[in-house]
Amino acid sequence: MKLPWALECQLQRDAGLSFIEYHALARLSEDPAHTLRMSELAMLTNASLSRLSHLVKRLESRGLVRREVDPEDGRFTNAILTKAGYKLLVASAPGHVTRVRSLVMDEFSAAELRQVRQLADRLLTRIDASD
Repeated sequence: MKLPWALECQLQRDAGLSFIEYHALARLSEDPAHTLRMSELAMLTNASLSRLSHLVKRLESRGLVRREVDPEDGRFTNAILTKAGYKLLVASAPGHVTRVRSLVMDEFSAAELRQVRQLADRLLTRIDASD
């Protein structure tokens, strides 16, 4: 619980973003068109569709994201990262990466990081199997 809070505080202080807002912007930036269906973005950010809708509404009000009907299937809504959203993400990434490195990565050797990854993968496999 302390690690996400420490990351959240850094993002709020430096970029005015919550951790999940940063994560949503980052996920959108990874798509070549900076566009994802809301349902897919909800899955990628581990948020309910309702929670994501509120989050995107906040980001929209700040001009960081916009929503449009999916032109391929009007039953879906796309979230689209705006130029302002991408600019904020790019500006906030170095500070976020520095904080993650200082709190997590720099504390472990390469072998220890591999072990942490293996243990985390085992936990995720178990969690996924329980769904």
